[in-house]
Amino acid sequence: MKMVNGYYFAGIIPARYASSRFPGKPLVLIGGKPMIQRVYEQASKSLETVYVATDDSRIFDTVTGFGGKAIMTSQEHRSGTDRCAEAAAGIMKENGVRIDVVVNIQGDEPFIRPEQIDLVMSCFNDKSVDIATLVRKVEPGEDIFDPNSPKVVLDKWGNAIYFSRAAIPFLRDMKENKWTYHHVYYKHPGLYAYKTVTLNTITSLPVSPLEKAESLEQNRWLENGFKIRTALTDWESVCIDTPDDLQKAIIFFDQFK
Repeated sequence: MKMVNGYYFAGIIPARYASSRFPGKPLVLIGGKPMIQRVYEQASKSLETVYVATDDSRIFDTVTGFGGKAIMTSQEHRSGTDRCAEAAAGIMKENGVRIDVVVNIQGDEPFIRPEQIDLVMSCFNDKSVDIATLVRKVEPGEDIFDPNSPKVVLDKWGNAIYFSRAAIPFLRDMKENKWTYHHVYYKHPGLYAYKTVTLNTITSLPVSPLEKAESLEQNRWLENGFKIRTALTDWESVCIDTPDDLQKAIIFFDQFK
């Protein structure tokens, strides 16, 4: 395992078969390869150690079949973060390796760039950082009102203050279609990295009021006093949540090549 910035990093890709909106999506084909393989190969360009954490033997067999590493986890996890925590513990126990920081890579982003993974890892150059994530500046005129696209506000040190499905902050006395022209808004692509000891702590915390209200687990961490350092990316993520998204991704694949 390769040490970077004084830490041993591992990438974990949570992947479950029983998605409510798109069952079996990790195994859909994009350019002749399962989506989970696309994600794995992109992550492996940045990280020496990458595992898929899954609760389904079909995904496990697909990953090991193309030469990747996979680990089985419980079907009871409520989030990818919880799955990462179990997987990290299992990887360390089974292989006798040390993992200082876990990078949680979304299993439905087949075009994730290795530069994005490098960027979130670079946050740990500051030894005080326990959790890191990426944010992207919203372009003037871009939609900020889609609740499926979380927004985040930052403090002057680049730490997250709050995550919301609403457009935050609210600009008083200004028409909504002018907001992005008069204030810098940030969207949250969803790539995380956490120190392993912190990961174990945050996954043991009970669901918090703000997490429940927004259905965003990162608010639980903030409510419990954890800081989340952010790094700015210029790249828009391509996330596949529905069959319609898949068709768009197949079109995008030709450009991505």
